[in-house]
Amino acid sequence: MPAGPRRLRNLLVVAFVIYIADLLTKIAAVHYIDPFDPISIVGDTVTLTLIRNPGAAFSMATGMTWVLTLVAIGVVIGVIKVGRKLRSVWWALGLGLVLGGALGNLTDRLFRSPGPLQGHVVDFVSVGWWPVFNVADSAIVCGAILLVALTVFGIEPDGSRANSGDAAKSADAADPENTQDTESGTDRKEKRQ
Repeated sequence: MPAGPRRLRNLLVVAFVIYIADLLTKIAAVHYIDPFDPISIVGDTVTLTLIRNPGAAFSMATGMTWVLTLVAIGVVIGVIKVGRKLRSVWWALGLGLVLGGALGNLTDRLFRSPGPLQGHVVDFVSVGWWPVFNVADSAIVCGAILLVALTVFGIEPDGSRANSGDAAKSADAADPENTQDTESGTDRKEKRQ
């Protein structure tokens, strides 16, 4: 199987695992955690605290639920479009994390109360001063960090290094044997032979 379809499959498997983990943990959180009685994991530092979040990841932009829903739909479409051209396993992992997380929170926005496009996302993990979050939020953040790192290190979605073609062109331009004669359009090397 060519690398492209394999990488798309990798992306979809990662997204599916994240989506199912997010869905199951949210079902468990709604069923077992009392919103008024957090469960202590490590003293008061790490608790399971059930909240319904109308905003973005980590409870930001709480008044823009429908906009966030449309953005999530756009992210899903964009990731799938880019995923069809992938050759890098690392890009597949990063995009799979983002896709799985986006689908997890999008499911809440579409199907939880108060209604379609306005549903509140279930968040339940509280760590110290950090805002309450869920598996989907964690996956989106980890995926985004990985994608930024790949970009910083010049690794393209197709697996190549950024500017590797430019480096080869500049090396050719610096070699007087490989320059073109502008008048005739032929290589000087060919003229000498």
